[in-house]
Amino acid sequence: MIAILVMGVFFSLMSPYFLTGQNLKNILLQCAALAIVASGQALIVISGNLDLSLGQCVCFSSVIGAYLMRFVGVNPWVAIFCALIVGCMVGLCNGLLVAYIGLPAFIATLGTQMVCQSFSKIITNATPIARLPKEIAFLGRGYLGPIPICVLIMLAIYAVVQFVSTKTRLGRNIFAIGGGSEAAYFAGIPTKRYLCITYVIGGLLAAVGGVLLMSRLDSVSISNGSQYEFDSLIACVIGGLSTTGGKGRVVGVLFGTIFLIMFFNGMTMMDVEPFYQNAIKGAVLIIAITADVLRNKKKN
Repeated sequence: MIAILVMGVFFSLMSPYFLTGQNLKNILLQCAALAIVASGQALIVISGNLDLSLGQCVCFSSVIGAYLMRFVGVNPWVAIFCALIVGCMVGLCNGLLVAYIGLPAFIATLGTQMVCQSFSKIITNATPIARLPKEIAFLGRGYLGPIPICVLIMLAIYAVVQFVSTKTRLGRNIFAIGGGSEAAYFAGIPTKRYLCITYVIGGLLAAVGGVLLMSRLDSVSISNGSQYEFDSLIACVIGGLSTTGGKGRVVGVLFGTIFLIMFFNGMTMMDVEPFYQNAIKGAVLIIAITADVLRNKKKN
């Protein structure tokens, strides 16, 4: 929180437009979808794993939803439900590969990422799907008073995920698996089942993020959710989660996401080229993970 305030002061000195109401609203709108995806990544990271397919899961699930609405004539809400099911199925595939087959999470989710990306390109022919039904517009562009509805959805999801991670058996078992899967197994926890469930939740939340992004942009393209897998991972590490698993609070990931979006929004206002921004993003990821590794070594 302090880092966010310091950064806000810095960028407000660099640009008179940074702390304007319009720009702060844009930051919140950009945060919503990514923060929801990051909440799913958070549970997976707490379990001691990671998911590199989340960005393409965002894209693939929203492509399915948009295609059903636009070209098949399916009711928009049924199409959104189908998009959420697709997200769950992607997560289930990852869970089966990692938990039951025993593939490394990096390899399994990278493969799933490539499959989702290919299917998205095949379905759309690499062409954006635009002019979506007006019934879903309020999800990404509507307001309840002065607050964007997508931001309210984001906050509600974080409240639920934070509760699940701290007050339920599912959450306690996810932390236990991250703290040591063998110890959790010998303690009687069905580690494979809970790890699979964690990936399914991650896929579901990625699909929710995809639906909100689709609604806000009023279109779907193969770039939707691009790099969300890395951005969500950076948000998790900045938010205080340990890459080794078993530590951290989900609510910290929300602040990590806000920090990340504010940082690159400020970079854009300072006319920093996108190529340099990507280099900075990579450096931030390396520094954050290195700091986490050194912190864990010091504790041990």
